Amino acid sequence: MLSPTALVVASIPSPSISSFQLGPFTIHFYALCILAGIVVATLMTNHRLTKRGGEPWAVIDIALLAVPLAIIGARIFHVVTHWDFYFGEGKNIWAIFFVWEGGIAIFGSLIGGAIGAWLGCKWTGIRFWSFADALAPGLLLAQAIGRFGNWFNQELFGQPTDLPWGLQIDSTNPAFPAGLAPDTLFHPTFLYEVVWNGIGVLVLLWAGRKASMQWGRLFGLYLVWYSAGRIVWESIRIDPSEVFLGLRTNVWAAIAGVVVGLVILVVQKRRHTGLEPSPYRKGREWHPDGAVQSQDTDVFVDISAPPTSDTIAETATSTADTK
Repeated sequence: MLSPTALVVASIPSPSISSFQLGPFTIHFYALCILAGIVVATLMTNHRLTKRGGEPWAVIDIALLAVPLAIIGARIFHVVTHWDFYFGEGKNIWAIFFVWEGGIAIFGSLIGGAIGAWLGCKWTGIRFWSFADALAPGLLLAQAIGRFGNWFNQELFGQPTDLPWGLQIDSTNPAFPAGLAPDTLFHPTFLYEVVWNGIGVLVLLWAGRKASMQWGRLFGLYLVWYSAGRIVWESIRIDPSEVFLGLRTNVWAAIAGVVVGLVILVVQKRRHTGLEPSPYRKGREWHPDGAVQSQDTDVFVDISAPPTSDTIAETATSTADTK
C-alpha cells in the first residue's frame, strides 16, 4: 500500500462534485459528458459522410431516430443485466426510469442505435453501411468522452492497485468496497478505456483512408477494437454485475461484439470486392442545389434559320450526351 505522501504525488484524484445547480435545475457532469460525446460524433460523422458525397447534415435526420433509441436500448440493457437493482422486495421499480442517476450500457446503446440508424437511413436513402463506416471513428471518440462521466461519478472503477496511476475514491462513496483502508487506490478503468478508444480513433481514421475499408468493414473493425478492450476492462471492474458461467454479462457482450465485428469484416469483404459507388442507395442519390443533371438539360435549336452543318453536329453531340 502506498504511503499517504506517495498517495498525494502519484495517484489520480477524483472530482469532489458530480453536479451543480443552474437555477432550479441540477446539471450532472455525467450527462454533460454524454451530450458532448453525441455532439462530437455528429460533427465527425457529418464531415465524413459529406466528403463521400452525402447531403450536409443529413446525419441529423438519422440522429433524430438513432440517439433516442440508443438511450432507450442502453437503459433496457442495464436494467436487464442489473435486475436485482430495480425489482424485488423493498426496491423502487420506478428507478428504472432514473437515467440521470447513471446506469446505461453501451452495448445496449449500440443495439438501439443501430435500429434507429437503420430506420433513419431508410428515410434518407443513405446506405446503412456507408453511414456506419462514417460514424465509427466519431462513435469511438464519443465513448471516450462519455467515460469521463464515470470519473465525475466515482463509479465503475477497477480492483485495488498500488500502481502510480491508481485512482482515489472517497471512502464515503457507496461504491467504495467495505473492509478496505480509506486510502486504497483502484484501477482507473475509465482512463484505460479513454486511452484505448483514443488510439482506436486514429486506427480507424487510418484504416478508412489508407485501407479504403468500406461496405461496413470499418464499423466491423470498430466493433472488434472496442469490444476487445472492454473484455479486459470489464474483467478487472468490481462494480456489481450479473455473472454467467464465471464471466460478467458485459464480458459476454464484449465477446459477442468481437465475433459480430469479425463476421462483418469477413462477410462484407466477400460480398463487395470494389469500392462503394455512392453513400446512397440506387435511385435515392442527392444532388447539390444548382448542379445541372443530364436528365434536366434540353437541346434548343433556332428554327428561324436553316440548319447548318455546325448546328446539326452540335445538336447530335448534345443529344448523345443526354442519353
